[in-house]
Amino acid sequence: MRFDPNTPVVVGVGQVSNLPHSEGEGSLADRPEPIGLMVEAVEAAIEDCDGVCPGGAAPAGRALTGRAESLRVANPLSWHYVNPGDLVAEALGIEPAQVMVTTTGGNNPQRMVNATALAIGRGELDVAVLVGADCVYTQAAARRHPDRPVLPWTVQPADTGPALTFGTDRRGSTDAEEERGLDLPIHAFPLFENALRAESGRSLEGHRLHIGTLWSRFSEVAAGNPHAWLRDARTADEVATASEANRMIDYPYTKLLTANMQVDQGAAVILCSASAAEAAGVPRDRWIFPLAGADTEDHWFLSHRADFHSSPAIRLGGSSALSLAGVTIDQVAHLDLYSCFPSAVQIAAAELGLPDDDPTRPLTVTGGLTFGGGPGNNYGTHALAAMAGTLRADPGSLGLATGLGWYMSSHSIGIFGTGPGLAPGAGADAARLPDGTVVESAGGFSWADPQAAVGCLPQCSPDADAQGEVTVETYSVAYGREGSPERAVVACRTPEGRRAWANVTDPDHLAVLVTEEGCGRLGTLRADGKVDLG
Repeated sequence: MRFDPNTPVVVGVGQVSNLPHSEGEGSLADRPEPIGLMVEAVEAAIEDCDGVCPGGAAPAGRALTGRAESLRVANPLSWHYVNPGDLVAEALGIEPAQVMVTTTGGNNPQRMVNATALAIGRGELDVAVLVGADCVYTQAAARRHPDRPVLPWTVQPADTGPALTFGTDRRGSTDAEEERGLDLPIHAFPLFENALRAESGRSLEGHRLHIGTLWSRFSEVAAGNPHAWLRDARTADEVATASEANRMIDYPYTKLLTANMQVDQGAAVILCSASAAEAAGVPRDRWIFPLAGADTEDHWFLSHRADFHSSPAIRLGGSSALSLAGVTIDQVAHLDLYSCFPSAVQIAAAELGLPDDDPTRPLTVTGGLTFGGGPGNNYGTHALAAMAGTLRADPGSLGLATGLGWYMSSHSIGIFGTGPGLAPGAGADAARLPDGTVVESAGGFSWADPQAAVGCLPQCSPDADAQGEVTVETYSVAYGREGSPERAVVACRTPEGRRAWANVTDPDHLAVLVTEEGCGRLGTLRADGKVDLG
């Protein structure tokens, strides 16, 4: 089959999971730092281009990496490097003309794939390497260790030239939101979860079992993933029941219902033009084609969301990408929905037209961020690496992966296959694109930005000075380490329909929120920001 020589193709993927040592084996200081895992992941991707065993010659992979023009790095959270790409390039012995590093956001790896595929399709790039790694496990273990070992990780000189920045460097919450405690994802995503439960009409117990079952299925996928961090399949009760080993973090999430950041993992992708792949001699059965993608944002701040149980951005971004690929969601066999928390998966599934309880079509190819592992900004690279292997094993099939940044704020979607995409307009259903959607197509890859349509949708107006009668819209309840609820963050609606943020600290009222349905309750918002529940 002949096609545009600038067609973008994924030709090599690599993953590494540096699991904890057995007791008494090695020291924390001997464990690789993030740069070391990035280099290992790229080496694995090099070998994957040729389909050789680890340590093989991989002439095609080495030829491609040696001529890489761009090195694009998902910024690690566990260590600050002035320019991590320079260190990776030096270790690999390559000299890319361009080095990029992402901002914070789990959407960035897929967004970077979309941007790289377009650049290759336009002929602006020929070979690019995308990589990331994090070592939060080792960093946290060193802090907990009684000897407080110093990790001998690389410190670059302050005058090191910075990399180009990729992504949106925007704070995730407003001052008013942070003042009430919305400063971390673990305090924000339960807002979505409790809103989903109320919208579904499930009881507290019924919804607990629902999300436990969903996450149990993710654990089953991780059990078959050799790169997963936690490889034991768990039952719904094991996942969703609080225990000494699985404490409640923020209602209704136990530890096993949250992203597992304490991992040491790295992943890399080699993306190039079809002509470069052919010239290097990469076997055709290694090629994975990015077919279409989309990037968009919901109303950025939580205060402005129309509700907490939907995502117009995922709905419009997903439909746009599927339109450009000329397929429906029913034709997509393999899925990886960004899975920092169950609410993210449930909302994405609903917006894409997928059931979240179908045991025959898993919503992850890795096991998700709890069981597969949640290495900071780089989970999406692991998802693509796993998706590539899944598609190669099922020729002719399609895969879809999503990325998510901040508090259900930024979204990135990619559709992949084992064959090339449609020429612009050839079978793509442009009539399904939202009004005002920006579309770019090059080399058989098409990308959509439906932000104009998302931005026109209704949004809520915040009221930072609200007092008096309010209705509880949704809430999250943070627990202390001893197992008792300590504080709730409550999204309230005023009689005028505006949104106000409040806290609950009264133990009796906190007990109500975790044993009875709190959404829809009336309350009185005081001047000090506390709400008394009726």
